[in-house]
Order: sequence, then structure tokens, then C-alpha cells
Amino acid sequence: MNPALLLAGVLRNPGAVVDLAPSNWNALWAVARAEQLAGTLAHRIAGLPMPGAAARLVADAIAAAEQGRTAALWEAEMARRALAGLDVPVVLLKGTAFAAAGLSPAVGRVIGDLDILVPRDALPAVEAALLAAGWEWVKPDPYDDAYYRRWMHELPPLIHRDRDKMIDVHHTILPLTAQVRPDAAALLADSAALENGLRILSSQDMLCHAAAHLFADGDLAGGMRNLWDIHCLLGEFGFEGLAERAAHHGLGAAMARAVRQSIRLYGTEAPPEWRGWDMLDPLFHRRLTARDGWGRSTRKTIQLGFYMRSHWLRMPPTMLARHLWTKWRKGHRPA
Repeated sequence: MNPALLLAGVLRNPGAVVDLAPSNWNALWAVARAEQLAGTLAHRIAGLPMPGAAARLVADAIAAAEQGRTAALWEAEMARRALAGLDVPVVLLKGTAFAAAGLSPAVGRVIGDLDILVPRDALPAVEAALLAAGWEWVKPDPYDDAYYRRWMHELPPLIHRDRDKMIDVHHTILPLTAQVRPDAAALLADSAALENGLRILSSQDMLCHAAAHLFADGDLAGGMRNLWDIHCLLGEFGFEGLAERAAHHGLGAAMARAVRQSIRLYGTEAPPEWRGWDMLDPLFHRRLTARDGWGRSTRKTIQLGFYMRSHWLRMPPTMLARHLWTKWRKGHRPA
């Protein structure tokens, strides 16, 4: 069996691990780690009969995920304190938002950078406040800095000099050069406040953001985890009003594909109108499941195709050519 499909099957039906052969255990953990789903897998199978070595891996993964959750929430609190005097909405995104709101995708989830969304006209004040609170620029190169500020959906990334934690400050959820332009004002206006004053996206917008990140922007690397987020959010929030909201953001096609792939991979329960399978869906499925038994990426030709697609979606061809030429020249400048 394809190791990625093995992982998906165990996430769907944790009891399947009871009959796993040792070689399949190795493949299961290798792919789970590669897809950043080890903590999620560990929570799903904890307490089931398994080899002693696997039980130790489960315990370690659960502990690591809990430590990561605590660190992520603390980083969000540090950002809240740094920005408290600005009187601007600060919306948590992705894994930190799931953890802060106690949502099901947060269980065992690896949480990387802190991602926040603020109004675009508040960026100068937010930037100044974060710099004053100890964050520093990661990208000192003038071209990269200018590119982010003019064309991207976020400031250049920042890292805290003491805690070594990254923060990405978004003003929308897709690059300004992308073919799709979500309604950033609506994302902010319909966000919900948490007890500490930070905010999270509405349930429908969380799903739209997850679909945008996976199918309208990136190359699907690590897509199994992102699709698991979507699977969990759909189970938690349902489908009411989702098609209309996705269409409002220009993400109808991405959301529909996300649902179809989630049904195929994780068995997501969905109304009939969300089911089906278009002619490109098998290709997306092959990209999502491109792992071998060591967790290594496979299907290099498909990967390259999706890498090229991700750049095509992000900017017009002429601009893309100019950007890649500039980056190539900078990377190959003689010493």
C-alpha cells in the first residue's frame, strides 16, 4: 500500500493499527513525521494495542505537540501585549488560531510560525510595535524586502531575538499578484473575539483560508496536514453557507476541490452537491500522496508541475519571469 494512504487510513480508522506489520509501522511513522502529522496520529491511536517502540513514539509525539501548543499560545500572548496599545484587530490564523479557540484540528497539531491578520493601513504601526518589542527582520536583502511590501500578502517575516520565534503579519490571505483576491475587509469584519482580545476568523473563513493556502497558492507540499485541518473543520462547522462565502472570496473552485480531496483521503461526510470528481482531481490526489516508506517525496515530475503551478497562480507570467531572473542573478552573482 502507498504509505501516505496507509497514514490516511489510520487517521480515518485508528483501530487499523492493531494488525499492522512492523514494516508498516515504520512507514506509518515516517510519513506522519514528513507530513507533520505525528502528533495528530499519536492522539488518534493512543491507548490501542501496539509494539512497545511504537507506544514510546506515541508518548513522545503527544508530549512534543503539547509543548508546541503551549509555546504557540505564549507567542500569541507576546504579540497581543506588543500590539495592545494600537487599537487594531489582531486575528490569529492557522494552527495558533485552532489552539486558541480549542478547535479539533489543534489536537496534536504541529504549530510553526505565528500568523496574524491585521488591516493593511495598520501595517506601519504594527511593524513599529513589533520591532520595539524585540522582533527583527529575517530578510535583510533590499529586493526581498521591497518585493514583500509591494506584492505579497504579508510583511517580510520577523523573528524574536530572544525567543527565536517567527511571526508573519498578514493583511490578506493570498499575494496581491495572485489570480484570486479574497475580501480582506470581510475577513476582518466577520472575525470573532476571544476572551483575551485577540480574534479568529469566522468558521467559514477559516475553511476558505485553509482551502486558499492549499489549492489556490502553494505547491501542495505537506498537503496531508492541511487537508486534515479542512476535514476536521468541516466536521466541526458543517457546510451551511460555505459555498456562498467561498464564492464571495473568489475561492469557490479551491473550496470545492478541498472538499472532494478530503472526502477521497479522509472520508469526510459531505452533502451530495459537494461530491464528485473532476478530471484533474486524480492528479491532485497523486501529489498529496507522493511519499515512500521512508517519508521521502516521490513523483518528482508531478511535484515539479505543481511547483510551477504555484508560481503561475501567484503572479502574471511577465512578472514571474522578471522575478525569477532577478532571484537567479542574485543567487549566481560572482564572488
